[in-house]
Amino acid sequence: MLLALLAGAALALALAFGSHAIAPAQLLRVLLRPDDSVEAQIVHELRLPRALVAFGTGGLLALAGALMQVLLRNPLADPYVMGASGGAAVGALGAMLCGLGAAFTQGAAFGGALASTALVFALARREFAGAALIDPGLGAPRLLLAGVMLAALWTALVTLLLTLSPEARIRGMLFWLAGDVSAGSGGATSLAVLAALVVLVWPLGRSLNVMLRGPVTALSLGVRVVALRRVLFVCASLATAVAMTSSGAVGFVGLVVPHALRLAIGNDQRVLLPACALAGGALLSIADTAARTVVAPQQLPVGLLTALLGVPTFLALLLGRAR
Repeated sequence: MLLALLAGAALALALAFGSHAIAPAQLLRVLLRPDDSVEAQIVHELRLPRALVAFGTGGLLALAGALMQVLLRNPLADPYVMGASGGAAVGALGAMLCGLGAAFTQGAAFGGALASTALVFALARREFAGAALIDPGLGAPRLLLAGVMLAALWTALVTLLLTLSPEARIRGMLFWLAGDVSAGSGGATSLAVLAALVVLVWPLGRSLNVMLRGPVTALSLGVRVVALRRVLFVCASLATAVAMTSSGAVGFVGLVVPHALRLAIGNDQRVLLPACALAGGALLSIADTAARTVVAPQQLPVGLLTALLGVPTFLALLLGRAR
C-alpha cells in the first residue's frame, strides 16, 4: 500500500512540476475535465505520456532484475550484467540504422535481448548443469562471466553501429543509449506489458521461493525447474526489450531496486515482484522529473541521473549490509 501511494505521488509530481508548474487543484481539474487551456495541453500532450513511459520502463527494469536474480541465484544479476540490454540495444540500433519503424525496432530489440540471454545460457549450460548435481551455486559465476563478456561484445557492436550511422542520426542514438523518455511514446505498451508480466509471474511466487534454495531442492519439492527457467528468462527478456525500446538504456534500476526492497520487505517473491514493479516505476518517474527540471529548460538523459544516484545507493546498501 505504501508503494502504491508512492507511485501515485511520483506520477503526480511528474505531472505538476516542470518549467511551468501547475498547482494541485488545477492539475486535478485538467485531469478530470480536459479543456483548451495551456495547462491541459501541457499535461495531456507532454507530461502524461512521458510520465507513463518512465513509470512503465522503471517497473519493467526492476521486475527484470528481480527475475534474473532468482534465475541465477545471484544478487549481481540484472539486464545489463547478463548482456540482455546490450543485445536489445544492438537490435534496436540496427533497426534504427536501417530506417525501420517503431514496431520493427521493438521487435528487433526483443529478439536481441532474447538471443543474448539464450546465448549466455548456451555458453555456460554444461558447467551449470554439472554443478547443479553437486553444488547449485557453482554454475552462477561462469554464467555471470559469460554475460559480462557478451555485454562487452554488444558494446563493441553498438560502437560499430554508431560509427557507421549518418551524422543526422547519431545524436538521437546517443540520447537513446543514455536513456531518454522525451519522445513520450510507448507508455501504453510498457504499462500493458508490465501489468501482464506481474499477473503472469505472481502466481509463480511460491515456486520462485523454492528455486532460491537450488534446483535440486526445487525438483524434490515438485517444481518444474526447466520450464520455470524458460518462463523466467523469456519474461525478463521481454521486459528488458520493451523498456529499452521505450526509454533507451536506463541503468541501475534493475540492480538497485530489488536490493533495496529485499532489505526492507524480505525475499518473498510473492511480495517482492509486484513491489519491484511499483518501486521501479516510482523511482524512474521521480528521476525523469528531476532530469527535466534541474537544468530547465534543458533536459538531461534520465539514464544519467539513475547512474549518478544508483552507484552511491548500491555502495551504501552493500556497506550497510556488510556491517
